[in-house]
Amino acid sequence: MPVTSTALPTFTTPFISVKPVVLPAPDRGDDLQVRVTAPASGTGLPIVVLAHGFSGSMSAYDPLVDFWAGNGLVVVQPTFLDSLTLGLTPADPRYADIWRFRVQDVQRVLDDLDQVLAAVPGLAGRTSPDRIAVAGHSWGAQTVGMLLGARVIGADGPGPNLRDPRVKAGVLFAATGHGGDDLTPFAQENFGAFMSPDFTELTTPILTVAGDHDQSLLGTRGPDWFTDVHHHSPGARALLTLFGGEHSLGGIHGYNATDTTDESPARVALIRRASAAFLHDVLGGDDLAWKRLQAEDLDPVGRLDVK
Repeated sequence: MPVTSTALPTFTTPFISVKPVVLPAPDRGDDLQVRVTAPASGTGLPIVVLAHGFSGSMSAYDPLVDFWAGNGLVVVQPTFLDSLTLGLTPADPRYADIWRFRVQDVQRVLDDLDQVLAAVPGLAGRTSPDRIAVAGHSWGAQTVGMLLGARVIGADGPGPNLRDPRVKAGVLFAATGHGGDDLTPFAQENFGAFMSPDFTELTTPILTVAGDHDQSLLGTRGPDWFTDVHHHSPGARALLTLFGGEHSLGGIHGYNATDTTDESPARVALIRRASAAFLHDVLGGDDLAWKRLQAEDLDPVGRLDVK
């Protein structure tokens, strides 16, 4: 049956959000600030670390965060050094290594997870630390992809595999594809050091979400560039393609965001439902929603291809 509703799904559980949770990071130059959003009730709750895109912050992606938390997931959001809230410029000596700091920030969140969860009274005893996932949008997808097993190809070949065994699943929104000649000359010169991923060892189960109208100014290919991670990762389980979707995928980064070029409540509603269903399925929760989604005709909003 085709999807016809454009209304955003309602939440089933009240939730609470706490920020900032500050993690000391003397080697980083600025302490790491984190937001935690969690269901107000429930036990055995899975945990998702959500990585923002370039210039974002822990305060972004409310359309995703609200729905996930309202449907039984604890969401942890670090603010990376490229955030506009911190004001770093290219003159800062850390700037060239922000992509490395991003990965280290997510690792720090996982290392200090007890401290992070303790910021919400009573939450720590209601979570399942063995049911952890990561998710990210755009540069955030590249960031968490490395904890799923993706590697960066340098001058001497692929770099180290940083896959974290604590992470059991991932959702990658608008994840950039292969580098090399698939990058524009500008991107090769300025971002080639980290925008050249190798997906062959990304073995952790992932859901890839891409828009079929997402044309990057950094890539020489069309929207199919954002599906590379699905086609070349052993862990790829499913690809959700959003019809007409551009880089913000209908507006997942904020309610009524002025920089959304393809605003679509219907796309956002489908993304929220699909991502939550996938996470609950892979993390060992309820698999019914994911099975139901696979049986639906999602046209005209999108298409779900499951391996």
